[in-house]
Amino acid sequence: MAKRDYYEVLGVEKNASADEIKKAYRKKAIQFHPDKNPGDKQAEENFKEAAEAYDVLSDPQKRQRYDQFGHAGVGGASQGGGFGGGMSMEDIFSQFGDIFGGHFGGFGGFGGSRGGRRVNRGSDLRVKVKLNLKEIANGVEKKIKVKKYVPCSHCHGSGAEGSEGVKTCDTCKGSGVVTRIANTILGQMQTQTTCPTCGGEGKIVVKKCTECNGEGVVRDDEIITINIPAGVAEGMQLSMNGKGNAARHGGINGDLLILIEEEPHPELIRDENDLLYNLLLSVPQAALGATVEVPTIDGKAKLKIEPGTQPGKVLRLRNKGLPSINSYGTGDLLVNVSVYIPETLSSTEKETLNGLENSPNFQPNKTMKEKIFSKFKHFFD
Repeated sequence: MAKRDYYEVLGVEKNASADEIKKAYRKKAIQFHPDKNPGDKQAEENFKEAAEAYDVLSDPQKRQRYDQFGHAGVGGASQGGGFGGGMSMEDIFSQFGDIFGGHFGGFGGFGGSRGGRRVNRGSDLRVKVKLNLKEIANGVEKKIKVKKYVPCSHCHGSGAEGSEGVKTCDTCKGSGVVTRIANTILGQMQTQTTCPTCGGEGKIVVKKCTECNGEGVVRDDEIITINIPAGVAEGMQLSMNGKGNAARHGGINGDLLILIEEEPHPELIRDENDLLYNLLLSVPQAALGATVEVPTIDGKAKLKIEPGTQPGKVLRLRNKGLPSINSYGTGDLLVNVSVYIPETLSSTEKETLNGLENSPNFQPNKTMKEKIFSKFKHFFD
């Protein structure tokens, strides 16, 4: 099923401010919160959908890519969809839990994480992918090898050597936060801060894994399959959620950001979704007409040149350009006609042309002069 527009999901306008987006998400999060809708799968999906929308619209860079390229700009390369579809409820609470305030307790077993326990997040990775016009026109699947941090296979990402290598933090009792009560002139004030002993993780590694030295991650190569949609453009950035670096101690993986680069075509020039080609005709072809072949993305196409075709005329081949990434149609192939005038002539050729010099058909008429003048009139204004 096609994703809904993120602005529609949160019920805000496209020019909404960051504060308006945050307020709208908080309202949706409270409306569809699992504690308020126990057992309601649709409410849970709506909750995840709102989190996905907020993840994109609250980030200026992601929002810019979304406004320009739609869903493909922020998750088009991902097979699993966007933020909400690729992360658990615990992940959402750990990322955006501060927005919910004190309205609800935890969701199932996730209350501790949301209440203050810090969940590590891996860093994002950026890669460049070069595409030719054919790959851009049809979409393509690319397999790339990425050097990245992955969970340690020996300790399964915990950083501890065996089950006895990790223990619950004595300071915060596993909550990740410490609570302090201070007496003030206004009465007792209660504050919560990140536990200084465990750094908010709620646990302490007492015996480090011998493979990763207690980090929970190691450097390794990973083959990642990227599905690139048709119609992408130079400079566009796609993202794959959870395909970046793994986090220490079993946290949330970062994202893989894919920067698109276009390989120049030897004959065609891209102009947004249109393609441009400069066709060079001989004088006889332009005067008498001809059938010529022009390059396209998929090969060659035959093009009929009418007799008397003038230099500068643009011929249009419908739907021979590139598709729009938002499925708004396909561009055209625009063929700009140029006529080659030979620099050297044989005596026979000169004699032939001299014989045609005074022919009325070879003299530019008034209508033609007016057309040329109107075409370049703006240069003289």
